[in-house]
Amino acid sequence: SIADYMVVASGRSSRQVASMAQKLVERIKQAGRHARVEGLPTADWVLIDADDVIIHVFRPEVRSFYNIEKMWQAPDIDATRH
Repeated sequence: SIADYMVVASGRSSRQVASMAQKLVERIKQAGRHARVEGLPTADWVLIDADDVIIHVFRPEVRSFYNIEKMWQAPDIDATRH
């Protein structure tokens, strides 16, 4: 397991994604936890790794393109049976 929790969120623009990510990192650090951040300069997709919590903040178009929810979704049992 890479984390206990995964949060996926969207902002309406790169500016909003960056602002959301910066505020989250600030709050995580205020709580005495460590946070590693990737993607903040372009803010299309910002990944915040707070050890047992991983947070993804996307612009809607990028979120739709990568469809990360599907990547982590449990397989449909009926679809796997032949």
